[in-house]
Amino acid sequence: MSDILEAQLIAWRRELHSWPELSNHEQATSARIRGWLAEADIRIVDYPIASGVIAEIGHGENLIALRADIDALPIHEATGLSYRSRHEGVMHACGHDIHSAVMLGAARLLKAQEAQLPGRIRLLFQPGEENCTGARQFIKAGALNGVQAIFGMHNEPGLPTGTFATRAGAFYANADRFVVRVEGKGAHAAHPEQGVDAIVIASQIIQALQALTSRSFNTLDSLVLSITRIDGGKTWNVLPGVVEFGGTARTHDLQVRARLEQRVRKVVESVAQGSGASATLSWQAGPPVLINDAEWADFSSEVARQSGYRVQTADLHLGGEDFAIYLQQIPGAFVSIGSGSEYGLHHGGFNPDEALIAPAAHYFADLASQALQRLKRQTPRPASALTGHK
Repeated sequence: MSDILEAQLIAWRRELHSWPELSNHEQATSARIRGWLAEADIRIVDYPIASGVIAEIGHGENLIALRADIDALPIHEATGLSYRSRHEGVMHACGHDIHSAVMLGAARLLKAQEAQLPGRIRLLFQPGEENCTGARQFIKAGALNGVQAIFGMHNEPGLPTGTFATRAGAFYANADRFVVRVEGKGAHAAHPEQGVDAIVIASQIIQALQALTSRSFNTLDSLVLSITRIDGGKTWNVLPGVVEFGGTARTHDLQVRARLEQRVRKVVESVAQGSGASATLSWQAGPPVLINDAEWADFSSEVARQSGYRVQTADLHLGGEDFAIYLQQIPGAFVSIGSGSEYGLHHGGFNPDEALIAPAAHYFADLASQALQRLKRQTPRPASALTGHK
């Protein structure tokens, strides 16, 4: 990759970083990406999508897809960078701007070799990853039609720049969210005996839930349950009648996932009932467990070695990723590329190393080209070619 193109990709990344947009509101982001692709004469494919961009390079029957996510998070940026977010309270704190720049670079590199490609690459610049809506929207629109394999990435701040990791089978987790509403009876703080203390009961439920994962499940199960918010009471001298709290549950096994929801529901209801209150659980399934195809995961790692990455087997990841929904439909692989940030994902200080962009763009261009070559070798020849008959 030329220094000029590398500088261009960093500039594009910084422009996306300065103007982040939340899930399913990425119209300006989509317009920028569409314009940059059009400048390279990369054809935009018209699909019934409200935001995001789908493009194609190459010709022929064999078809693979590369995916980048484009949405940001409702987080205040605290990096102090010159190109920090210009949208107050919105930030690319997960690095989707980096992912988009990588795939824009791969698109430019693939366009330069379009005549030699033994098939097509479909580029998916997908909205709504953070709220787990974008992959389903793209699938419904037909973005996977004809696709034989799909590949995507996430930057990994815990890995040094130049490091690559993936694994066969389960990788990212089922990522569900839940809300518990405890209804007691309000009372003056001087006379708690006249009420049913929703704060105390909510606290008891939370403690029971925290013990659940270590006492009701095998310690070898990959499982975490976290309470992330609690809301109850408005003043200092009144016991509130209602307390609401919520959190997330992460697993890598569908049976464990189902059993966990059942156990959480039973704990919530029984603790509340035993204390004279009532409680309801709202459980919202998030992205499912991401399961990499073993052959494509190995293939992705081999191409990474050829590209000069330090390749390692990834640990199980407890984050959620809606790329998993694509992998429920077709085979492929999702990979981690080190971004060496002091602060982690979803933190206001997250600042990934931009040096990862150019090598990753080269990697995905090589991966796409070699994947098409592999599909070409695997494509059965017609019977006439095998028998010699015309």
